[in-house]
Amino acid sequence: MTGTHADPALLLVAHGTRNPRGVDMIAALADAVSSRVGPTRVAFVDVLGPSPSEVLRDTGRPTVLVPAFLASGYHVHTDVPREVAAGGNDAVTITPALGPDPALARVLVERLRQAGWVEGDDVVLAAAGSSDPRARHDVHVTARMVSSLVQTPVRVGWIATGEPRVATVVDEVRAGGAHRVFVASYLLADGLFHHRLAEVGADGVAAPIGVAEPVVDLVARRYRSAVDALRLAPVGAARHRA
Repeated sequence: MTGTHADPALLLVAHGTRNPRGVDMIAALADAVSSRVGPTRVAFVDVLGPSPSEVLRDTGRPTVLVPAFLASGYHVHTDVPREVAAGGNDAVTITPALGPDPALARVLVERLRQAGWVEGDDVVLAAAGSSDPRARHDVHVTARMVSSLVQTPVRVGWIATGEPRVATVVDEVRAGGAHRVFVASYLLADGLFHHRLAEVGADGVAAPIGVAEPVVDLVARRYRSAVDALRLAPVGAARHRA
């Protein structure tokens, strides 16, 4: 069921990338979400525009902002609130980021199966990395979720920021007696970071999360939860996080 014109607008905010496949993926996700809850606009906090503040100034109506991030680090805790403040719109609700969430863990396992993973194979969760301990914590939460689904320990390796790097973890898992090691790509879209995983020495690398139905459902759920909370909030309540 799509939303009504009286419902707040939905703004999906992503990091931003120069890779056209990443941009196309976010656009496709927004299109899919639009079919569930109504028109969905997109903004980026880095690399390219429009910025969230630009979209918020243009929209000029109550808005639910969904951060399209798999973990809550600097961009979610600092960039997004700063952009909202710069947008001059006092009727913006910021939802939690997409991850960690069981829905994402289920997609990761499905991507592993598509890559050839079978029960008994070891798994390493590969994430971009962050200097923010909150983001690193979120990734480890996701690793535990995946571990519970595949019934084997899942270690975390970082692609760009932080130690240990993915290749090191793959080597350590293999040295521990693993017969086959697969990498779960904790990335939303294909691009430079994902391509680096081809060189980590794994027996298989799963595709990024992409525009899977559970991800579309997750964005729609974030939006609807925020809308429901706004309906219950006192009249004139200030902007808040859902």
